[in-house]
Amino acid sequence: MGREQELWRVGLYIRLSKDDGHKESLSVQNQRKILMDFLEHEFQGAWVLENEYVDDGSSGTDDSRESFQRLIAQVKRGAVNCVLCKTLSRAFRNYADQGYFLEEFFPRCRTRFIALGSPKVDSYLDPEAVQLGLEIPINGILNDRYAAKTSADVRRTLDMKRRRGEFIGSFAPYGYAKDPADKNALVPDPVAAAVVRDIFRRCLQGESKGAIAAALNAAQIPNPTAYKARQGSHYARPGPANDGLWTPTTVARLLKNPVYGGTLVQGRQRVVSYKVHQTVSVPPEDWYRVEGTHTPLVSPEDFQRAQALGQGVRCAPGGEEPHLFAGLLRCADCGKAMTRRRARGTVYYHCSTYRRKSKTACTKHTLREDVLYRETAAALGVAELSRPLLFARLEGILVHEGGGVELLRR
Repeated sequence: MGREQELWRVGLYIRLSKDDGHKESLSVQNQRKILMDFLEHEFQGAWVLENEYVDDGSSGTDDSRESFQRLIAQVKRGAVNCVLCKTLSRAFRNYADQGYFLEEFFPRCRTRFIALGSPKVDSYLDPEAVQLGLEIPINGILNDRYAAKTSADVRRTLDMKRRRGEFIGSFAPYGYAKDPADKNALVPDPVAAAVVRDIFRRCLQGESKGAIAAALNAAQIPNPTAYKARQGSHYARPGPANDGLWTPTTVARLLKNPVYGGTLVQGRQRVVSYKVHQTVSVPPEDWYRVEGTHTPLVSPEDFQRAQALGQGVRCAPGGEEPHLFAGLLRCADCGKAMTRRRARGTVYYHCSTYRRKSKTACTKHTLREDVLYRETAAALGVAELSRPLLFARLEGILVHEGGGVELLRR
């Protein structure tokens, strides 16, 4: 980089991490004042301020920061040929990134890099300190190790809170709000909690997830994402823009969430490392499960019933609603669900263990659907059956070998 350079087009880079807390010395405003004071009184050479690039609440352990990437794009275009920041750690807390940008990228783009802290860096006035000295690399290693230690300390703290059943999410689950007196505790949100209870009630009455979603949409009840947005939250799910409508998948996800039965489950995902911020799934056996941490919106018994009803309930090919007895029938011997099959215009039920797994593990337990309908209606003393009626009055139906049925009443 020759000294014939006449004009430095400066880009100020400012970063504030969540780990910095509320230290005034690291505030965005303070960093801006320091950098502008240096430009106006100490900078050597003619300069013009092109722009400032601020990453507020971003870690310096990788280079995926939004504003940092905008700055790098401007450097590549030649719009910025001088990068100015408060300290090396504001730009980098990753030793590998520091080495790449200072020793390869900025020199290749003929870009001056200045950091004002200790050590002070100016790749134009003192290029040998960057390329050959030890102080800057050693400082980079120390910054990297500091980030590693901070990350480990934060993870230990969060794991401790998870073990104690303290809620650590950024947004409360739909149906709840963060307790104003304790941000790590959940309290019911009266409006959304009423919707959650209604969804479970409909499920326990035998309504399908599609029917529940349709009913909520007909009542113009916003889905969880839209509801949180209307409450002023910045919550947003990845993917296409949310249309505010409920779907069977949304209903299914809600019905499976143990938080509504009073159990807090956290730690389902983790970041790969303090440098790689990509999240990966954690095996269920390593999740943090704590019961009784908050007020349940449904009883634990009703929550478990909803889980049982969600297993093995299928619609006919091309159909939108489950069959009348779907989710109710169980083999009296092995306890597994009965499968439905049509043969020559007649519908039969068979033990799923016998049909799908092993003919020696159980027996067929064959039962015709019309016989099941007739015997169930007679036992309940009604002329017609419906899923709401069945689920309101029965826990289940056991099918014995030979076709006998046993109604498990509520």
